[in-house]
Amino acid sequence: MNDLRKDPITSRWVIIATDRLLRPQEFEKPKPKPATGSTCPLCPGNESMTPPEIWRWKNPDGTWSVRVIPNKFPVLHVEGDLQRRGEGIFDHMSGIGAHEVIVDSPAHDIEIGKMDGEQTFRLLTAYQIRLSDLKKDERLRYGLIFKNYGLEAGASLGHPHSQLIAMPIIPKYVKEELFNCHEYYNLKERCLFCDIINEEIEKTKRIISETEYHVALTPYASRFPFEVWILPKKHQACFTCTEDKELRSLGILVHHVLDALSRTLSYPPYNYVIHTRPFRLSTRHVETTLDYDYHWHIEIIPRLTKIAGFEWGTGFYINPTPPEDAAKALREAMV
Repeated sequence: MNDLRKDPITSRWVIIATDRLLRPQEFEKPKPKPATGSTCPLCPGNESMTPPEIWRWKNPDGTWSVRVIPNKFPVLHVEGDLQRRGEGIFDHMSGIGAHEVIVDSPAHDIEIGKMDGEQTFRLLTAYQIRLSDLKKDERLRYGLIFKNYGLEAGASLGHPHSQLIAMPIIPKYVKEELFNCHEYYNLKERCLFCDIINEEIEKTKRIISETEYHVALTPYASRFPFEVWILPKKHQACFTCTEDKELRSLGILVHHVLDALSRTLSYPPYNYVIHTRPFRLSTRHVETTLDYDYHWHIEIIPRLTKIAGFEWGTGFYINPTPPEDAAKALREAMV
């Protein structure tokens, strides 16, 4: 079984994925080309090529629009106990969690920017349903929805899909957001994200699009060229709290933003992640203002630059495109 190990210096957890064991010579092998047509396990008609289905959006004619399956090569496994233990100064636990694949659409060659808003709504609904279900597992503390589009972004299959990894710890990046939001709330009794949204709407120069329920913007300190955040305008700590009417509107906005990125940047590889409220905190943090100080959001990151030695060594990012310029270009590309 895979192992979760904690770095005592940075408090970062690492998954030692022995299930994916690679020997030195294997790292030099060329990456496989994405499967297509009859060889693609995610295409309709090839359902027998995947692990047993967890959930599907079933159409009246018996076909499916979105499908959820276990990852064939999971980094965390549902079965077993956490077995938290020490090894001298080090902490580790069993690699318990869940790793699922969400098939975005039956179509092999269509990504979200080219889907219609209704299909994107169905996909977002699948995210909600799976997060809500996994939240019931008392062993798990956080669920991350993410998407890798394109080989450079980490996609190993050409058929558009997203992934969900639920884990027994809260990731370091999310912990940093939680801590800063909590500190801000303690100081001002307001949500930091809500204040940022209000400021950006007032200034307008980094706003890409605004709907009744959501806003898309390029963050003030964008780490990457054309980085985009999508946030609910009203305060919401958890993505699963989003109502159907809001989710339909969000589906249309996500579709338009990704379409604008594709047309502006000629279909770049990208990642997106959904940061939402943790399922639960540790028993040491029972008293919390989490529902009031945290704000869920989507982060979209086109893969246009490389992270090199300076970034790895410092945690700084070098962004050659001012977010104001990126927002202007994307506004002009919005339909």
